[in-house]
Amino acid sequence: MLVLNIYNIYTFLLFFFSLFFFVLGLFFNIFSMSTMLEWSLLDMNSISLCYVIYLDWISCVFCSVVLFISSMVIMYSKVYMGSYNFSSIRFLFLVLMFVLSMLMMVLSPNLVSILLGWDGLGLISYCLVIYYSSLSSYLAGLITCLVNRLGDIGLLISISWMFSYGSWNFMFHLSYLFENLYYLIIFSSFTKSAQIPFSMWLPAAMAAPTPVSSLVHSSTLVTAGVYLLIRFFNSLIFVNSFFLLVSLLTMIMSSVCASYEYDLKSIIALSTLSQLGLMMSCLFMGMVDFCFFHLLSHAMFKSLLFLCSGIIIHLMMGYQDIRCMGSICLSMPLTCCCFNISNLALCGFPFLSGFYSKDLIIDGVSFLGCNFFYMVFFYLSLGLSSLYSIRLFYYTLIYDFKGLPYMNLSEDISLMKLSVLILTIFSVCFGCMYMWLVNLNMEFILLPLYLKLLTLLMMSFGFLLGYELMSFKLIFYSSLYFLNGSMWFMYSYSNFLYMITYKSALELYKELNWGEYYGGFGLTYYTLKISNLLQNYTLSSLKLFFISIMIWLLFLI
Repeated sequence: MLVLNIYNIYTFLLFFFSLFFFVLGLFFNIFSMSTMLEWSLLDMNSISLCYVIYLDWISCVFCSVVLFISSMVIMYSKVYMGSYNFSSIRFLFLVLMFVLSMLMMVLSPNLVSILLGWDGLGLISYCLVIYYSSLSSYLAGLITCLVNRLGDIGLLISISWMFSYGSWNFMFHLSYLFENLYYLIIFSSFTKSAQIPFSMWLPAAMAAPTPVSSLVHSSTLVTAGVYLLIRFFNSLIFVNSFFLLVSLLTMIMSSVCASYEYDLKSIIALSTLSQLGLMMSCLFMGMVDFCFFHLLSHAMFKSLLFLCSGIIIHLMMGYQDIRCMGSICLSMPLTCCCFNISNLALCGFPFLSGFYSKDLIIDGVSFLGCNFFYMVFFYLSLGLSSLYSIRLFYYTLIYDFKGLPYMNLSEDISLMKLSVLILTIFSVCFGCMYMWLVNLNMEFILLPLYLKLLTLLMMSFGFLLGYELMSFKLIFYSSLYFLNGSMWFMYSYSNFLYMITYKSALELYKELNWGEYYGGFGLTYYTLKISNLLQNYTLSSLKLFFISIMIWLLFLI
């Protein structure tokens, strides 16, 4: 009973704090206020070490969404992890530490305390990815941890750089910060949000339990980078065509790879990567409010998508291959209904949560008047997201059942269904609710009819093409399947780059060593050699000793 009670207590606590932060965020937004709380940790002579918490409507609303999704995930985990796992309390506390690290990062205007939360996210995500203690989990955890450690480099250098500003509270210096400091922050955010060339860790992190995947890939770890960039936003630096191109390439690459993937969780992870590319590209075009809106609405429907897939995997005895599924809507009608709603929200289907944020972004892109190349990329990504969604829908729900005949597919999982139902309501309503509350519908965007209809047309074209692809059999070269099945060989390239940098560093070390070789290091080396030689002579036979004396006498004469 201890497991059940402790899960219930934390579900209630997180849900209560989620409501509290939401009301606080609305209050700050209505009165255009923000509050800074300073906690003095150490006062010694002229040194004051403080922990600062910055509360404004952006941080409060984001915290509210994180806590709400966490409460649903913990309620869900009570059945998913607690029913057949002895270490479920350890799992619960790892998840709570993970959420706490995220809150530390979100509520802080100080780079040092952001690094605390940032590092906490990286280390606890490693513990959660290796939770099942298999070899694949260890390898996935290692990739996740090492790529996230790369991002710490940028933050550490920017912390030391900010010594020259007299304070680490970056909120006061946003207009004056040095340009290269922004590039370091962007580099750190790219590693956390898995943009090219750091994308390989995101599908690998699927080795974690499904509730963790739901939390990590919806509102916490991967969105930390996007949130940091929203906080550091400076239009002079951020409106940048190179970073925009990288994020668009991430969006296209992940969508294409998802169309060739057969692992259920990997497809959803790649769709997360696609949405992160959309958020980043939106940010690098200067649309901060739209980016934050999509960040929140995406968190709602993506967590629902993962939790529904978790129920399917749970009842399919751990099978994750979508070719082993099919016709499961007959045995799990409620789960499949919620799964379809989240899938349609992901595509941007009209009047669901994802539609409001996605449509705003696409309209904003068309209205800004970016070049034809970027426009094609944006609309192509829309069609591709519909393509892999309809493929997922077809394989899991319509395809002939390919599972084992004795599988028990009954939906006797009340708490899991309850959390999924609550998230479904928010996946439908959250978009329009947020839009009215924050007055985003006050934006007036006037576009010609064909541009307005192009979004719907591309989505419908993606649905049609995805349906047609089902009947195609290996019509491309096998190398194309290998390319898209391995994320454009990103693992290999990362290893190749590592080897190049390692070898070049070794060569450089050898070249730089000449000063040492002919200097103090060389002198020490040769002195030691000569002393060893002399010692060998003295320890040798008496004949050698007499011969050396004779030679020295001859030299003296």
